[in-house]
Amino acid sequence: VHEGDTEMDWMAQERERGITITSAATTCFWREHRIDIIDTPGHVDFTAEVERALRILDGGIVIFSGVEMVESQSETVWRQADHYHIPRIAFVNKLDRVESSYVETLDMIEERLGVVVVPLQLPYRDEDRRLRGMVDLLSRRMIVWDEDSKGEHYELRPVPGAIAGDVEHYRERMIERVADADDRVMEEYLTSGDVAPASFHAALRHACIDRGYVPVLGGSAFHNQGVQPLLDAVLRYLPSPLDVPPVRDVESGESREASPDEPFSALAFKVVTDQYAGRLVFVRVYSGRVKAGGHAFNRSTGKGMRITKIFRMHANQRTPLTRMQAGDIAAVVGSTPISTGDTLCDKEHPILLEKIEFPEPVVFIAIEPRTEAEQGILNEALEKLALEDPTFRVRFDETTNQTVIAGMGELHLEVLMRRLREELGVIAHVGEPQVAYHETLSESITVEGTFDQQIGGRGQYAHVIVELSPLARGNGFSFTDKAQETDIPRKYRSAIESGVRETLTNGPLAGYPLADIGATLIGGSNHPVDSSEVAFRAAVAVAIHKAYSVGNFDLLEPIMEGEVVTPGEYLGEVLEDLARRRGEIRELRSRETVQIAYVAVPLAETFGYATRLRSLTQGRAMYTLRVTRYEVVPVGMREKIIKSRGY
Repeated sequence: VHEGDTEMDWMAQERERGITITSAATTCFWREHRIDIIDTPGHVDFTAEVERALRILDGGIVIFSGVEMVESQSETVWRQADHYHIPRIAFVNKLDRVESSYVETLDMIEERLGVVVVPLQLPYRDEDRRLRGMVDLLSRRMIVWDEDSKGEHYELRPVPGAIAGDVEHYRERMIERVADADDRVMEEYLTSGDVAPASFHAALRHACIDRGYVPVLGGSAFHNQGVQPLLDAVLRYLPSPLDVPPVRDVESGESREASPDEPFSALAFKVVTDQYAGRLVFVRVYSGRVKAGGHAFNRSTGKGMRITKIFRMHANQRTPLTRMQAGDIAAVVGSTPISTGDTLCDKEHPILLEKIEFPEPVVFIAIEPRTEAEQGILNEALEKLALEDPTFRVRFDETTNQTVIAGMGELHLEVLMRRLREELGVIAHVGEPQVAYHETLSESITVEGTFDQQIGGRGQYAHVIVELSPLARGNGFSFTDKAQETDIPRKYRSAIESGVRETLTNGPLAGYPLADIGATLIGGSNHPVDSSEVAFRAAVAVAIHKAYSVGNFDLLEPIMEGEVVTPGEYLGEVLEDLARRRGEIRELRSRETVQIAYVAVPLAETFGYATRLRSLTQGRAMYTLRVTRYEVVPVGMREKIIKSRGY
């Protein structure tokens, strides 16, 4: 990272910026075990890469900085991992830095994340606070890494007398904490005053997989100090594919064990466009096995296919495999297109796995080709980027006659536009970033819509009664069907729901999509000959546009939360600037020479904030913000936004 040549960050922009942009897979072998690893970004703009990785992983290693400790993005990723019930171990990095604090980081992990940590090690520093080794608390031995071998070799030494008391204190706390979770360990500890390593490891493994405890280790990634104990902890405490529950069909509930002898099933979690292989699809195999050249069934599309090639990946490097089986993470090339979230399975034993949910984009910009003749080339390139990134959206705005692209933030779109130019060779003109506002209904309303026309010599008739109601913030959209079969035959219900969804993408205030709204089909009528799906979609559009003309609607804006870390001498100016941006200061904390402001601020007010913060603090401050919710836009600002949209 420091030199811009990290193995897993293979993209040119990753090496330039010193950050991870796209998730990368690799495989390592340790003590006769194979470990499949996915390295994910930390920046909030690339949250899709974290989401898709967590969906298919069995366990996780969360890296915390011993200097910055628990940052806002760390909290976000932790909550994402909670959602997928991922067991975790933690690693406190940067302990080679004299200003780092292992113990404070442990305390903050427990306080901010609400978890119980089990520190397995204690750092040993010399009188100048330089890291000299990590003490393994259970064995009471200090691990000292050989600097000449860049951490590849190490030796075990006795615990220095200077920290012998601390080691006993933290060792006792560690054992007592594990004993609290396991009666057999408690009995052994009370009887003998100590615990056998095998008993300790088994109890902590069980508690970790149950997500009750988080084992913690430490070291310095920069100096390769801490790698071997971390890999040992992965084997000891995190689950193997055999330890996780069987996957289930989301429709039938049928389960499938993680065994190569079960019928084949896999989930596609990532798609990349490879200049040699074409569409390269990363999959997690949950059961069964398949050979390169073998057949599979895409349950999501209903199409059969051949798995033409299988690869083991190391960043962007490929090693051909002859087969893949339960527990594997691999990349495949299929004879027919595969998309992110598709389920691949045995055609004779079909199964549909849970898809991956991705957040909605919050920032959009208009994009135009240099010339009208290049529009087709631009569209094709944008489609390739959207295929790889589910949080990148492309649409045509009929109001402005422009192509609009949307993403998770300024950096996200900036990175994609560079990829468009440098990787795909397409140069385009882009506008200023704009906020992806939503509209919503403020009170319930019931409306009717009738469509009764002659089209092509045939009558088209449909009549619907629909109630629209506001939902709690963050609930998106719901559709409830209460119509009688005699009024509206069931064969038209899906067309009605899709008609509602389609119409609500363009709101009455400023053309933004509606959110947090429920639609209930109450009733209506049909004609035995003239009714059709087309007619019912049209009737729904008529009803909703009636609601648009008489209902009360609000404009919603995305709100970001996070932290701003600044040297104390700049705190006043930083807070004043946040206040001008309609920011709310939730909490202020001090940590050595810096002040941390936990803030909430509208996304619309954050454009250009990175440049402004650098100017205010001479480049010495940093911030992390993420969209957490939508709130109603103040009335004065609402009118400006609507007017700017030409409504």
